[in-house]
Amino acid sequence: MRRREFLAGGSAMGLAAVLPTIPGNNEKKSFNLTYAPHFGLFTAHAGEDLIDQLNFIAGEGFAAVEDNDMMERPVSEQEKIAAAMSRLNLKMGVFVAYAEFRTQTFVRAPEIIKENLQERMHKAVEVAKRVNAQWCTVVPGTYDPGLEWGYQTANVIENLKWCAEICEPAGLTMVLEPLNPWHDHPGMFLSRIPQAFQICRAVNSPACKILNDLYHQQITEGNLIPNIDLAWSEINYFQVGDNPGRNEPTTGEINFLNIFKHLHSKGYSGIIGMEHGKSLDGLQGENAVLAAYREVDSF
Repeated sequence: MRRREFLAGGSAMGLAAVLPTIPGNNEKKSFNLTYAPHFGLFTAHAGEDLIDQLNFIAGEGFAAVEDNDMMERPVSEQEKIAAAMSRLNLKMGVFVAYAEFRTQTFVRAPEIIKENLQERMHKAVEVAKRVNAQWCTVVPGTYDPGLEWGYQTANVIENLKWCAEICEPAGLTMVLEPLNPWHDHPGMFLSRIPQAFQICRAVNSPACKILNDLYHQQITEGNLIPNIDLAWSEINYFQVGDNPGRNEPTTGEINFLNIFKHLHSKGYSGIIGMEHGKSLDGLQGENAVLAAYREVDSF
């Protein structure tokens, strides 16, 4: 474990960590890659108000934010968040457009599920326009133990084609997220990067790509950098969390310094979502997150 822990008192560095940061009037170094915190990650510093959190995130040098819950927020709140992000020059990362963890959805025949999927994706397009989002997460649901795998795969591909026809004209990209079956999400249809690669190639649309969550893939298959390279043409978004624990980088076994250096060398200019928790509570935990990203971005 390589983590510099900042204490809230005593040293000058600790004192600076608890003082408010003023966006546009700070000397925070920008990052080499575009990391995106989520709401709730820095409440000890910024409080519960979402706009205050955006101010803090921008003030710390981050250039993006992601919010899984954006689609379920009231329109007025979406508009308020979008206005603040525009003012702070923050990009919008993913929001969840469709995620089902207990029900067979995309694996069902198109005539059964098509209307439901189309309604959901039309709503996602409207939200994306409102908050200036380019990506939305899609989790294709559970697999069907009573249907041959090939038929299920064919159904998923056909259903995604219907969704892509809605998203593509709007400039919205669905990113399919494989989820690990061993610790967090047993029974899901989509679990591996090669599987997602095959599906995206078959859908054959710029509106259907891969979300590579390195936390999930370290558990499911490992081999992270080779799989990044092999699936590169279909990957459009990354999320991270260390393993074990799903906390900030440097708290587990994944060498994020090497991975981020590799992504940078490949010219990756997209977003890396910080979809993880904190290994410590309060200000100390939030400062540890900030220190960890400075460390793994130091290439």
